[in-house]
Amino acid sequence: MTHRPLEEPLRPVRPHPVEQAAVAWNRSPDPAEVDPAVLGALLHRHGWRRRGGAAGRYGRWTPPGPGGGGTSLLVPESRAFPDSEDLLGEALLALSRSGTPSAREVLVSLAVPSDEIRWWRDVPTGPAGATPWTVEEQLRSAARQMLLAGSLATRARAGYYGARYRRTAAAFLENILVGSASGGRRLTAFVPVGTGRPLAVRLHQALYAAREAIDYQRATGGMDAFDGAVEAGVSRELTEALIVLVRGTEGARIGVEWAPAAGVPEGCAAPAEAVEFSPGDLPVLREAGARYLREEPSVPVRITGAVVRMRRSGPRGDGSVRLRVIAGAEIPHVRLTLDEESYRIAGHAHLVGLPVRVHGRLESRGGFRRLTGASGVVPVQVDEAERDRLMKSLQENLDFFEEACGGD
Repeated sequence: MTHRPLEEPLRPVRPHPVEQAAVAWNRSPDPAEVDPAVLGALLHRHGWRRRGGAAGRYGRWTPPGPGGGGTSLLVPESRAFPDSEDLLGEALLALSRSGTPSAREVLVSLAVPSDEIRWWRDVPTGPAGATPWTVEEQLRSAARQMLLAGSLATRARAGYYGARYRRTAAAFLENILVGSASGGRRLTAFVPVGTGRPLAVRLHQALYAAREAIDYQRATGGMDAFDGAVEAGVSRELTEALIVLVRGTEGARIGVEWAPAAGVPEGCAAPAEAVEFSPGDLPVLREAGARYLREEPSVPVRITGAVVRMRRSGPRGDGSVRLRVIAGAEIPHVRLTLDEESYRIAGHAHLVGLPVRVHGRLESRGGFRRLTGASGVVPVQVDEAERDRLMKSLQENLDFFEEACGGD
């Protein structure tokens, strides 16, 4: 946990991920910017087959599946071929007009170099291969929870995050594009290399660590491997995502394909094999999640926050307070109980639009949303812009506030 004094200037605001990605996601790839080798690698990854072509000049590619023989792309092997840009333009146009799902995925990866995270689920099927509506919802929910767990692990290492870092981690996911779920059995997320590679790398490493910890537990009965797996990014949030993914299936796999344009990140395998989980892993995952929840320690913090709610049973005595956190912990709100004097100080600070600073310990129970052992409650002076935002009325109480709080 870090604390930035309110007197310091605010950090530059990072551009919203949607603003960063909107132009790239929504435009077609420019033939002048497409590397023929990258296009060929993506076509191969997505099941297209090379069927001849002039050796050393171009290759002829056909889409996967039956009926693909009627469509083909001519892709130059390099830009040394005189008509390479024309061929690339024709290939990209054909991909944009193709009804093959893989054609869209190739175009997305060309528009923004992306690592691809894939989920597969072996689910029972109904008549004519149909699946219940809820099956696709479960796949999407599991995928989002897993991406969020990976994003949290790039912020800090913890067995249980609760409300910590969740807001910034969730905002990070807005820059990820997700394809359509194929009957609740397959889903792909495109994670831009420029902003999201740490997430893809961390999730890749965490999944392998989770698999190894499960195998160790099933072989020895010990849960010790899950302690070390935290450093690789395994957490209660990840185990819960895996439970949602695997539950109700005959098995599930998760794989990461690295963007050809960016290469393989350091310390990662190429190609990276998909990690498999089965229903037999569910009891271990549940036990690991409960262990992470039970053993994550409380955290000492010094929080600055604006009072947004106050309540006590009578005119005197202890009272409960809710703060909107401004600095000191990456959580949106926190609840705490204050003694009578501290409660009075918090109340007067609220009246004049000033935040308060308080010391205590964030408790893991309840998701790090409660501060215990609160002490040292003092109002905090802020600059005019912040004060105007916090303070909307009751300026006339300032003299009384200063007298009651001793000018702190």
